[in-house]
Amino acid sequence: MADIEKMAQDLAYLMDRRAIEDCVHSHARGHDRFDVDLLTAAYHPDGIDEHGAAAVNRGPDYAAWANAIHAGGCQLCLHNITTHNCEIDGDVAHAESYVLVGLLNPDGRTVRFINGRYVDRLEKRGGVWRIALRRCTVDLLIAGDASILDMPQFRAGGYIKGRRDPADVSYSRPMTLEDDVDRW
Repeated sequence: MADIEKMAQDLAYLMDRRAIEDCVHSHARGHDRFDVDLLTAAYHPDGIDEHGAAAVNRGPDYAAWANAIHAGGCQLCLHNITTHNCEIDGDVAHAESYVLVGLLNPDGRTVRFINGRYVDRLEKRGGVWRIALRRCTVDLLIAGDASILDMPQFRAGGYIKGRRDPADVSYSRPMTLEDDVDRW
């Protein structure tokens, strides 16, 4: 019986851990697709997001703020979650997720990379893990050249270009080669 009880505890921990990572990952996807529902669902209704002292938003208001910031400052963005650490204590978890954000500037020829971390307190309420408090760090900011996107050799490849709406290829169900997509 002890083995079964230990396995049940391990399974519960792994399920919680996966749900926490899914919350963090869907938040990042919500940013890149301007998906208000995904962004909002990552927070509890009383959740708070701090993107600097001048940008503290309630969870339900965060998506509108984030989408406006991204729309005004870049053509496309990609939020990449890398290292993820998580400590779970009952229905409260403290997580630190490294994030690398690539921002294609409005000119389409330059790019910014922001390296930082999402430091989260997540809470499991009603069986669902969501962010109660997120505090963001900026640890490194890099400017780069994105002019390769205009090179004929790159354009000849016909790569799919991401979109900030449900017309993005990632929403296609079932996905087929005939799906209408934007290309570079």
